[in-house]
Amino acid sequence: MTPRANEDRPLAALIVPDLLELLDEHPESVGPQTEEMHPADLADVAEAMPEAAVRALLAALPRERAAEVLEYLDEDLRTMVLEELPADEAAEIVAEMDPDERADALEELDEETADEILQELEPEEKAETERLLQYDPYTAGGLMTTEFVSVEETLTVEESLRAVRAMARGGRREAMYTIYTTDASGRLRGVLSLRELLAAPEGSRISEHAWTEVVSVTPDTPQEEVSQVTSNYDLVALPVVDGQRRLLGVVTVDDVIDVIQEEQTEDAQKFGGMEALEEPYMQVGLWQNVRKRGGWLAILALSEFFTASVMARYEHSLSDAVFLSQFIPLVMSSGGNAGSQATSLIIRAMALGEVHMRDWWRIVLRELPAGLVLGTLLGLIAITRIALWHATGLYDYGPFSWLIAFTVGLTLLAVVTIGSLSGSMLPFLLKRLGFDPASASAPFVATIVDVSAISLYFSVAYLFLGGKLL
Repeated sequence: MTPRANEDRPLAALIVPDLLELLDEHPESVGPQTEEMHPADLADVAEAMPEAAVRALLAALPRERAAEVLEYLDEDLRTMVLEELPADEAAEIVAEMDPDERADALEELDEETADEILQELEPEEKAETERLLQYDPYTAGGLMTTEFVSVEETLTVEESLRAVRAMARGGRREAMYTIYTTDASGRLRGVLSLRELLAAPEGSRISEHAWTEVVSVTPDTPQEEVSQVTSNYDLVALPVVDGQRRLLGVVTVDDVIDVIQEEQTEDAQKFGGMEALEEPYMQVGLWQNVRKRGGWLAILALSEFFTASVMARYEHSLSDAVFLSQFIPLVMSSGGNAGSQATSLIIRAMALGEVHMRDWWRIVLRELPAGLVLGTLLGLIAITRIALWHATGLYDYGPFSWLIAFTVGLTLLAVVTIGSLSGSMLPFLLKRLGFDPASASAPFVATIVDVSAISLYFSVAYLFLGGKLL
């Protein structure tokens, strides 16, 4: 196999030759030699190695260490490694992973391989993993881990500390920094930080120090809402509860960061007028790349035919007054840019929860005056520039210079206002129709505005110049 060397990982590329030699000659020393490396760094090294060597590396590491590296490994490579390992060996490694990471890893495998690995897990781990796999991966249930720390609210501070120490010594706990209090039925009652528990006076009950107003979500809460709640309340862990407020798990901040990055990447790609990619750009094949981009390009190209049809309608005007064509790019780009600005602002505000469907009329009341002011500003700039051309003799349109200037200026006022309004309303329309508002991408808005801009431009030109030149 060809090594997965990457120019973005110069340190990994330097380490790979020595590590390959070590694997070949002294595999038993790989663990001690790499124990000081962060699992993420070791995963980078693994991704720069031949795929067969990755399996040898994981086999040479202690199982818990191999599980940590596997959590940071590229998804495609991780899937390939797990599918090629014997089911019992794969199960030994994934059993050491955090429950949510284990579920994610198995979710990526084909159903038959995942079932074989599940059958090799211990009954408790198998049941836990199957329960997590039932949730939609893009919800709080799909993001949460079941490794959290909770104690009964009736315990004293000393008893709670002993319980927390026992949990920490008994295995990995991803959310050790937050302590949840529950009643006898497991219902969430309060929360406090580990620091607050350590600082609590001896002899008091933990319920006296826990915050009772606990922010939580249900398993079916969309991941976008999970990230918003975590950000709004500055949480490091967000509890997930069922309908009876029984504590099911927690979503940790590292998973929320991954969601934010994923959502921002998806929105950025849609802003550019294409379908979102499911994989990193460098891992997308040619045909998938073409398929994701070709559909929108075809739609945008077809929509531009409307612009061509409008221009063909005014062909005689262009032939009689060629100078009008000089300002077509200015008019079209100004309206498109205004629309792109507006749609970008609204889509981002929707993503952050700052704007909701019921706020559409408030957006109109904000964008209408904003469009008028911006359009007036651009119109005045255009009028001043044409007047200077006329005064200096650079471009002389004769006695019609002022009429042309007012034609361009008034058109800019109109198209910028229309662009701002249409760009801000399109995300609401798409969301009402059940589409992702991010699909109201800048190219799509610009295409819509282009058609109205050309029509307005020639209509205003006919109004001012129709009886004189056209």
